[in-house]
Amino acid sequence: MTGSYDISTLILAVAAALVVWWLYTVLGTRNGHERPPFDPFQNPSPKEDTRPGFGQNTNALRMPVPANDATPVKPITDPDRWKGVIAEGSSADKGLDAILVADPAFSGSSFLSGARSAYEIILTAFAAGDTKTLKPLLAPDVYASFAQVIGERRERGERVETTFVSMDQACIESADVRGRMAHIVVRFVSKLISATYDKAGAVVAGEAGKVADVTDVWTFERDIGSRNPNWLLVTTHSDA
Repeated sequence: MTGSYDISTLILAVAAALVVWWLYTVLGTRNGHERPPFDPFQNPSPKEDTRPGFGQNTNALRMPVPANDATPVKPITDPDRWKGVIAEGSSADKGLDAILVADPAFSGSSFLSGARSAYEIILTAFAAGDTKTLKPLLAPDVYASFAQVIGERRERGERVETTFVSMDQACIESADVRGRMAHIVVRFVSKLISATYDKAGAVVAGEAGKVADVTDVWTFERDIGSRNPNWLLVTTHSDA
């Protein structure tokens, strides 16, 4: 009786093992409909910073936003495909078309949304001497220049107070693709209040309380052959 029980138990165990093995071979096989592996460059979770131009766990400039959040791009044959994005009379459409061909997820309107955010963030961080915020937004040589100015300012005991009043205009002036690198030049017209104070509290640059009109022309760059969607500020120029 005992021997019969042991044999039955053994048979059941073997059968169970075969069933488990069969399920594994079927369910463990990829059929093309599985959820893809986690991709850090997709939408950030709601708990993370979702302001325009921000990536997951970083301040790096992400432009455009993921395709499911972006305004659908009109066909390249549509004459109004970049309307509201490029400056009037600009020939930037050809460069933007080249970027779009290389990166079908590119959206000019989403890019400008991120660029506006980056502009305010970079100006504010530079004034505050916040190199941690600046570093992931700038190309290495630009960051080195910014950090040098911040260091020299600290050595002199100076402080800068900057208030961002408004963004009056942001438009793409030119764009091109050189090899794997895409470049977009953006003209910003804004209003700022900025003043630099020395150790004694005297204003040595700018004017406290005065709203100034500022025009900056910045160039952003991205490797469009990379999965990394971050754009970096590579050159800055201020118009008088």
